[in-house]
Amino acid sequence: MKPRPDPPATVLDRLTGARGRQDRLTHTEHLPARAARYAIWPPGVRPEIVAAVEKSGIAQPWTHQAEASSLAIHGQNVVIATGTASGKSLAYLAPVLSALLDGTEAPNGRGATCLYLSPTKALAADQLRRMGELRAAGDGSLDRIRPAAYDGDTPFQEREWVRQYASLVLTNPDMLHRGILPAHARWASFLRALRYVVIDECHTYRGVFGSHVAQVLRRLRRLCARYGSEPVFLLASATSAEPGLSARRLTGLPVTEVTDDGSPRGETVFALWEPPLTELHGELGAPVRRSATAEAADLLADLVLDRTRTVAFVRSRRGAELISVIAQEHLAEAAGHAVARRVAAYRGGYLPEERRALERALHSGQLLGLAATSALELGVDVAGLDAVLIVGYPGTRASLWQQAGRAGRSGQGALAVLIARDDPLDTYLVHHPESLFRQPVESTVLDPDNPHVLAPHLCAAAAELPLGETDLELFGPSTPLLLPQLERRGMLRKRGSSYFWTRRERAADAIDIRGGSGTPVRVVEADTGRLLGTVDAGSAHTSVHTGAVHLHQGRTYLVQELDLEEAVALVVEADPSYSTVARDTTAISVLSTDHEVAWGRGRLCFGSVEVTNQVVSFLRRRLITGEVLGETKLDLPPRTLRTRAVWWCVTDEQLDDAAVLPEELPGAAHAAEHASIGLLPLFATCDRWDIGGVSVPLHPDTGLPTVFVYDGHPGGAGFAERGFQRAREWLGATLAAIRACECERGCPSCIQSPKCGNGNDPLDKPGAVRLLRQLLTDGGEPGVPGTDIEAEPGGQGREAGSTGAGPSA
Repeated sequence: MKPRPDPPATVLDRLTGARGRQDRLTHTEHLPARAARYAIWPPGVRPEIVAAVEKSGIAQPWTHQAEASSLAIHGQNVVIATGTASGKSLAYLAPVLSALLDGTEAPNGRGATCLYLSPTKALAADQLRRMGELRAAGDGSLDRIRPAAYDGDTPFQEREWVRQYASLVLTNPDMLHRGILPAHARWASFLRALRYVVIDECHTYRGVFGSHVAQVLRRLRRLCARYGSEPVFLLASATSAEPGLSARRLTGLPVTEVTDDGSPRGETVFALWEPPLTELHGELGAPVRRSATAEAADLLADLVLDRTRTVAFVRSRRGAELISVIAQEHLAEAAGHAVARRVAAYRGGYLPEERRALERALHSGQLLGLAATSALELGVDVAGLDAVLIVGYPGTRASLWQQAGRAGRSGQGALAVLIARDDPLDTYLVHHPESLFRQPVESTVLDPDNPHVLAPHLCAAAAELPLGETDLELFGPSTPLLLPQLERRGMLRKRGSSYFWTRRERAADAIDIRGGSGTPVRVVEADTGRLLGTVDAGSAHTSVHTGAVHLHQGRTYLVQELDLEEAVALVVEADPSYSTVARDTTAISVLSTDHEVAWGRGRLCFGSVEVTNQVVSFLRRRLITGEVLGETKLDLPPRTLRTRAVWWCVTDEQLDDAAVLPEELPGAAHAAEHASIGLLPLFATCDRWDIGGVSVPLHPDTGLPTVFVYDGHPGGAGFAERGFQRAREWLGATLAAIRACECERGCPSCIQSPKCGNGNDPLDKPGAVRLLRQLLTDGGEPGVPGTDIEAEPGGQGREAGSTGAGPSA
């Protein structure tokens, strides 16, 4: 490696100068370096901890670290919401390790304990490594602290030792939910001594996943009270809006926020990059832009050849595999196979030993380039990275800055490049940089009172300990309404003033806190029986259906059979010249309307809907060009989703004023639906794959032409509700994005969707512009949302066609 990396602006100049790429750079933002502000450790941090920290190279804490430690020592719940690489881990480790050392001096009993929660196993493993380094830097006294990981990878023979003897247990919400809380009697000594609960990367707990985790934490607090403990909650978050409010919603407790970042920062150069149009034509003859995946693979290979340590963040597992494979091929041609082997992919679904090996190789510098999903976005400390490629807008500004912050973590300058996908939102952002660099990050959206979330957790809580009157306030205002319903359904039984779980099976096993829809599907090699990995049940119909192309560790497989009853996809290794894309149908019906306001002569509504979706076929697309080679029918069962949606209706008079003819209406509404789904993530904490939509020229429940956008999770996740609240801004940005696109008839940068099972047909770009313009003109009248609507905040969504029952993506 080079002893000192080149300045990020120099690295960017070499990238743009190579292969005539100057026209791909749409904007460059220079973020200046920032000096550090120091403080002293507060009383209560043990001298052994201070000495170990100093020996590891940290002479003084930064101001926010000292502030957070002081609050924790004084028993206040605290959330640290500062930038990436700002030392949040040390801010909570100092008081935690001090308390654990105090506990080792207790004459009797186990001593104080701490529970550390992270959203990923990789982050927990990284934290365990950091603690090991801190203990190694100490004088031996820190060896009395006994940290241990407790997750699905922990061997069963080690789990009993962790329960009985570990003072610091590192786990994840899934294991807390399924493994610890239902077995709380075996964890009694740990829970009785629980002093701190650390919740790392708490901004990731949003939507349905965040709502589930909020209820898991309430169950934890209830059991702690049962064993006589009241732990202090310490939360760490990327910079976010109102972190204290989000932390309070997550934990159910008052939380003090620490947001004044005292850490230094090297210069960051942030580039916005748009791949060029090609000579190819896609669906309906639309121009095709070079894919962000291919562009990222080229840039990753060039950066590795330049000996610039780089991570490329990709939204999908398949994308991570593709980028690593293409980059390896380029490197093998340019510099040989030894250099090509210094690039790899990192994603969920790998076996534990594969993940650990990649993490070690990246940390040691053995790997120069990595194509990773968001599993590596979080606080895994990868010192020495020089550049980050962000392949497509990650859905929120918080995630964007979190990913960009992976580079420059040793204080050196950093290069971050956002590579736009052929997508309305990405296209809008790379041409409107003020939306990224002049806007605050989003608030975290979650709704613990969602009855689809709360009801099963009440059952799990009752299975752990009977629910009594004192529990009603803990679980929220919806609890008194849900308990009688659960009793009528035979889930709970009331005896006296308490509710008991009635079934033999474990209540927690019926809850997938990550919003999945069943048992994960195992991907098994048909010839050998070897387990390659898993795919969540919700995406199995679209990703591992019979005939699908599946990538794993750079190798390509064809799915021979998807057995839904056994939750197994049998695959064989192959080398097809195509990829596969599933197509499906979607129908939607209105169950109830919670809010309805006049939108000029039309209506804007928010309420509950039922969505019925069925995968019906898949397309084979030629690699690189995307040319459609054929379509194959599938026979898979339909799936039903009850969720929340925002929808708007227009009248015949509005259509006449917009000059949208009856034969143009299906294409105009369909195009407006696609583009609005693409732009909603700018206003809600979601991405395109969290939401879905349907457009219908005449919907039977509204009696009018209607466009629906819905949350892709049971019970809703708050995203559609944010769209309802900010409808004027949202649809205004949608219109601007369509009008600004340089194509004539519509393309993936404006109205075509990668999720559309209708094959993006029909679509009418001019009609969508006239329709939205008329809607927004009428929306200028009094009573239009966007200013005076207040509502409490609340996957995988689909985008359907203009019939309401046609194929969706």
